[in-house]
Amino acid sequence: MTNEPTLQEWTDAHEETTVSLDNHELTVSYYDEGETDTAETPLVFLHGIPTWSYLWRGVAPAFEADRRVIAPDFVGYGNSAMHDGFDRSIRAQERVLEELVTQLEVDQIDLVAHDIGGGVALRYAAHNPDAVETLVLSNSIAYDSWPIQFIVDLGLPGTINDMSVEDVDEQLTQMFQSTLIDPDDEFVEAMVSRFRSDEGRISLSRNAIATNTSHTTELDYSAITAETSFIWGENDGFQPIEFAEQLNDDLENTAGITRLDANHWVPEDRSTAFVEALSNVLE
Repeated sequence: MTNEPTLQEWTDAHEETTVSLDNHELTVSYYDEGETDTAETPLVFLHGIPTWSYLWRGVAPAFEADRRVIAPDFVGYGNSAMHDGFDRSIRAQERVLEELVTQLEVDQIDLVAHDIGGGVALRYAAHNPDAVETLVLSNSIAYDSWPIQFIVDLGLPGTINDMSVEDVDEQLTQMFQSTLIDPDDEFVEAMVSRFRSDEGRISLSRNAIATNTSHTTELDYSAITAETSFIWGENDGFQPIEFAEQLNDDLENTAGITRLDANHWVPEDRSTAFVEALSNVLE
């Protein structure tokens, strides 16, 4: 897409704030661009594991002419705090989102979320039904659909302790190269580079071990009132489309599933189709 920012442009556009989480003061980095002088609801994009907000490089900018577009890096990811010693579960990330939205003085949002970001979005929408107008889930976790074995293995202390920074780099690179339809070197480099240090190596392991399935199985899905749509890669081996179908059946206010010929990394692999589908949802 012609409006797709480079890694440097995306990073330079980030701002930082501090949020409180379980008595920890943590830096949260976030992308905040687009039209603020508008009646349109701000559009918030949430990433998953092991990505960060740059996942949305080919999607988010397409909406900046009409919307305020916000894309945070969850704590433990991207340009946000990555030191050891704090919770990275989706329960914790939900609280980070709540505080960030409050700090940005936003009352209502439309949420677009991928992977574990979808779990955060589901929790936030269930606990703050008046705050979410539209919820769009893309190859999202839900119920007991997660974590996948790759993430389970990364979360084992014995595994990560035996891995060097170079080992982590190689494993992540191979995973992205093998699961992206048409791997882009800049995208893969952007995803892998954030964990390319001892701090990053440990942070990745802590992120992985924090994948607590009970945080989605405990949810009251009937509490979600936002109109919910699904933009799903129908060939995903990580979060199969059957989970989108189950959510579509279980939630009260759904607008259907857009099925794309893609694997898991739909916002990257099918950014043009994703923008078109999301535009249709937001009309």
